[in-house]
Formats: sequence, C-alpha cells, structure tokens
Amino acid sequence: MKIIHTADLHLGQVIYQNYDRKDEHEHFFKQLEKWCIEENPDALVVSGDVFDIQQPSANTWKFFTERFVKIRKAVPEMKIVITAGNHDSAARIQSNKAVWEFADATLIGTPPPTSFENVPDWQEKFVIKLDSGYIIALPFMTGERAAMIQALLDYVSDMNADGKPVVMMGHYAVVGSDLTGHNIDIGHARTQSIESLGKGYDYLAMGHIHKPQTIGHPEDCMKDGSVVYQSPVARYSGSALHVSCDETYPHSVSVVEIDHHGGQVSIRQLRIDELRHFYILPEGSDRAFNSDEEALDSLAQFAKDGGRGYFRMRINNSVNLSSDFNQKVYKIIEPYNDELRFNPKIMWIGEQDDKTDNEEAPQFEIADIQEMTNPLTFIEQTIAKYPGLNLDEVKAAFVEIEEEVKNIRNQESSKKSKK
Repeated sequence: MKIIHTADLHLGQVIYQNYDRKDEHEHFFKQLEKWCIEENPDALVVSGDVFDIQQPSANTWKFFTERFVKIRKAVPEMKIVITAGNHDSAARIQSNKAVWEFADATLIGTPPPTSFENVPDWQEKFVIKLDSGYIIALPFMTGERAAMIQALLDYVSDMNADGKPVVMMGHYAVVGSDLTGHNIDIGHARTQSIESLGKGYDYLAMGHIHKPQTIGHPEDCMKDGSVVYQSPVARYSGSALHVSCDETYPHSVSVVEIDHHGGQVSIRQLRIDELRHFYILPEGSDRAFNSDEEALDSLAQFAKDGGRGYFRMRINNSVNLSSDFNQKVYKIIEPYNDELRFNPKIMWIGEQDDKTDNEEAPQFEIADIQEMTNPLTFIEQTIAKYPGLNLDEVKAAFVEIEEEVKNIRNQESSKKSKK
C-alpha cells in the first residue's frame, strides 16, 4: 500500500492580519499534483486543518474544490481522503461528503457519536476499503476516545484476513511531539499519549503539529531518502506552508509504503518549495537592532538587495521605538507590492526593564476561541493580564446574569403558553 500524506493546509489564511496567501497555496498544489502523478499512490490523505478558519469565504471553498478536482482528474485511480481538523467546521466538511463521493473522494467532518455502541454499523462510515489496504479516517475530536478508536481498529482487524496494511488518520497533539513553532502559552496543544490511539494500525497519519516528524525518532525529522521502520509508525507530515516566522524548519509531504500488516513501513519526505520564505532581521541568531533608525536602515538595505518574503525584527529591549515605527516600516516596503511582508510582533532581546507593553500576551489559536462558549474560560486563561481583578466576583456576576436570563426566558415561555 502506498499513500501520500499531507495535512494542515490552512487554506484561506490571511497572515499578520494583512497578507493573503492564495498564490502560496497555488504554488504548493502544483507540487502536490506533480508528486501525485509521479508517485501514483493508492491514496492521498489530508489529515485535517484544510481551512484556516471555520467559516472560509466562498472563494476559498472554490479554490479547495478546483484544486482537488484537478488532482483527481490528473490521477483518477488514486483515492482522496480528507478529514476535518480543529480549524475546520466539522459540519461544513461533512455536508460536502455526498457530493465528493461522485469523485470517489471521501470527506469526513464529524466524528463517531460518543455512544457509538448503540449505533448499528457505525464503523462503515469511517473505514475506507481499498484493494491494497484499509484507511480509518478520523477527524479532530475533543478529548480522548480510546475505546471508540480501538473498536474501529478491531473492526478492521476482524475483516482483514489477508493481512493488508492499515492506515489510520487523526488530528492530535501526542506526547513526545516536537511543538517548535507553535504558540502554546495557554495550553491549547492538548496532548495525549500515543497509547490512547489504540493498537492495530501500521501507519498513523497525523495532522495538527506543523513540524514534520516521526514520533519516537527525532533524529529522522529531516532525513533525506527512505527511512524504514517496523510497524506501527506514527507521523506528522507537517503543514503545507510555514504558518509563522517561528517555523524555521523545512516543510514536506510524506510518501509512505507499507508491505503488509505488521510489516515494514518506508517513509520518504518530499521537500516543499515555499514561494515565500520567512526571515528574522538582523540575520544571525546573536544579533539585534540597537535603535529604530538602525532597524529601518537595515530593512531598506535588505529590500534594496533583493530581500523578499516575510520578515520579523529582533530589537534590543532597551530601545524605545518611536510611536510611528510600524508606519515607517510599511512605508519602506510599500513599493514592493506585498513581496515584502511584515510581521509586526517584535522579538525583544536582552534584559527586561519596566516596559510592560513588551510582555508576551497569551496566544490562542483561532479555533480555540471559536470553541469557547463560556466567557469565563477566556478570563480564567488570561487572568494574569488583569492585576487586581477578583475572579470570584466576576464568577458571581456571571451567575447573577445567567439566573436573570433564565428568569426572562421562563417568563417569555409562560406568556407563550398562556396564548
């Protein structure tokens, strides 16, 4: 069985609140299509975070459809399996499932029900049977679902009399993964043990972590050529694009070949050529700008010398930047038609002084905020930013508000019933 494994496309991303990345994604899809044609795998699997936000624009959906249809036409015998990640709307992905079946592609948005034991034949919706093996397609799920996952693996095991390879897809952050490049100040990388994902797969095709890596084998993270492991193997393919300046490592898609169930798993990385690279100025890990004039002059020279892509600045913490510093930066890069793209989050270097505005604010993924249904969750996780705030008083106030809302609803319901 042979698959191409990718994840974390983040289609529709607008980075640093200003820059659309459609042409970068187009550059990626040209490479992906070429690789699918050359490798001719049994399946292309995309393990979540297809979109950057849960409500992507119509143009972003159009881009998604056109690019995957183009790949489907280019390699018609290849199965395409796409699952939802935490950035995706599970319901929206699932609503497109029936239409994509006409293209022999499987979209899985919503996970199995928590009371799966009471649903007859529930496993069939999540198991794709190929001539060469099986794919268990699981989308992002909150919390551990160890019993449900093992039930799926056992279901496949019972029908796999011929010992065909078993691939399972998932969107998790597992213990032992390298989270380099992820902002995890507020625990939104909810890690779980690899053991909680069951036994019975040969290859676990994961998304969520953007750095390509094979769990338990950090030395192979960026290794060229094929690396062979004994089944089972769990791997993050990594994201399609560098999603921030902190992702300084190369990105890739994984070509995976499995000889038989319980056998050998061969993994080969195909390096993605990024249309735009990320830079930190001044270049050199031990350097920082010592004045805003130095920073602006250096940027102007960087641009003049042909520097293009995304950039972030490293500045000594003792520097007091002028209030219009960002405006001056944007003025310098304006003539370059968005080919120089500014990350306005300064990297402050050196001993801290009394400048409280340089403290790192808590970082959240968009999907985490979208999942917050209770405002207290956000307040509790950012309480350090509000000295003097009495959390007990805030909670008490919310209780009073909830009670008042409940009373209003009861009164409205009572009036309706009388009518």
